Amino acid sequence: MRSTWWPLAAITLGNFMLLIDVTIVNTALPQVAHGLDASFASLQWVMDIYALALAALLMVAGSAADLFGRRRLYLLGLAVFALSSLICGLAPDAGVLIAARAVQGAGAAAMFATNTPLLMATYTGRARGIAFGVWGGTSGAAAAVGPVLGGVLTEYVDWRAIFLVNLPLTAIAVWITVRTIGESRGAPGARIDWPGAAFFTACAGALTYGLMRGGEEGWSDPGAVVALAGAALALIVFVAVERGARQPLLDLRLLRRPSFAVLMGAALLLQAAAFPYLTYAGLWLQSVLGMSPVRAGLAVTPMAGVSLVVGAAGGRLLEKAAPGRTLGGGLLLVGAGALVNATLVDATSDGTALAPGLALAGLGIGLAMPVLVSAALGAAPPERAGMASGAVNTFRQLGYALGIAVLGTVFSSRVRDVVTDSGTVPSRASGRAADAISGGHADAVITAAPPHHAAAARSLVHESFAAGLDRICVISGITALVAGLLVLTVVRGRPKPPAPAGPRAEPSPTEPVAA
Repeated sequence: MRSTWWPLAAITLGNFMLLIDVTIVNTALPQVAHGLDASFASLQWVMDIYALALAALLMVAGSAADLFGRRRLYLLGLAVFALSSLICGLAPDAGVLIAARAVQGAGAAAMFATNTPLLMATYTGRARGIAFGVWGGTSGAAAAVGPVLGGVLTEYVDWRAIFLVNLPLTAIAVWITVRTIGESRGAPGARIDWPGAAFFTACAGALTYGLMRGGEEGWSDPGAVVALAGAALALIVFVAVERGARQPLLDLRLLRRPSFAVLMGAALLLQAAAFPYLTYAGLWLQSVLGMSPVRAGLAVTPMAGVSLVVGAAGGRLLEKAAPGRTLGGGLLLVGAGALVNATLVDATSDGTALAPGLALAGLGIGLAMPVLVSAALGAAPPERAGMASGAVNTFRQLGYALGIAVLGTVFSSRVRDVVTDSGTVPSRASGRAADAISGGHADAVITAAPPHHAAAARSLVHESFAAGLDRICVISGITALVAGLLVLTVVRGRPKPPAPAGPRAEPSPTEPVAA
């Protein structure tokens, strides 16, 4: 196995798996809800905890890879990812599934943090350019393939297969890695900022939990209040720790640069606006419209398909364009796409109503994602290239996690309001009915209604779910528009040449379009 491209195969296979596990779950959520009797909050955590663990551990995983060896950490990440995927596939209840997804996110962080440094250490010259082109294209393909593959496995095998399929793939990746990839490390004297990592993780976790808890139990709920206060305290301590650290997890001086700070905000808001509402769109397609998992997966692929084509076809041209204009314009298109979905989706819509808005948003993602990391690298000094790359990817994943939490709160609240105001369901049962509709159990609401009220119950399900989806699409659209205008105002100039390859430096390949 001495072919030049075997290391690329091992690295891209791992990258494909960790990214596809973000989107592959979407089309399986209704089956997960029925199979494990999972609540709406549990479904949110199944989606959210993976991205949250990935975001919280990504920067510290990069530091650990520099210190202990990138190949070693990549292999460890693959092993953790495989073991947790097995537990996900065998999970007897929602609690075990959520816990296993958290561990799976930790394994994914180790894999993601070592992808580009291993490619940098393995390839040089023209081969490096080819390697990163393939890596970026495969990353984009993960977003396009995820919903369809999830639908196929769920419909023709079982929802558990979406996790168990990782086992043979990780075995292949481990075998190739051991045989073809050499070890590499960062600069001597590298250290891990454990206090910074701990407080950043605590802040992100407490904030996400507080947002979900507040949406479910009310904002005066003691658990929500304590979690949000804890998040604020952890953030304050994190800032204090980073300011005094010799080798900080995140050099806060970078955020004094307006362009860099805005780009971090754009990474977070782009991910929060573009992808989380697809989770609820998938529930709508299956639990309300009655689509099969495969058809539901195909219905949401216009976004990923268009973004993949645009990113691949325009990658060379986008590298020469002003990053602020490209990223800002892409965000505006993402916002426009979400608002189109809000306009076209109503209680009488079918699955095709999503296609125009998703295609428009996909065009924006295809423009924005390829330049996001290169813009961040251009806004940071060359010696901080690795940190800038890790930070932008961390903010992206954190944006997805927070987007799921915030939009889930808004969605369930809107569904509850419509159900309560309708008068179709007795007031004492309206809360349970709203939770069932939000959580993918819409058929239970219709079945439980008396025969002479079945039509009214069916109409209520369609109306309430469409109202919730409309509301979160509006919020996603406005968020992306505001972010786009901010980028266009602040981020200026032409792209800078890539920083020299160093122990922590990373290139600026086409970034994945997945969450």
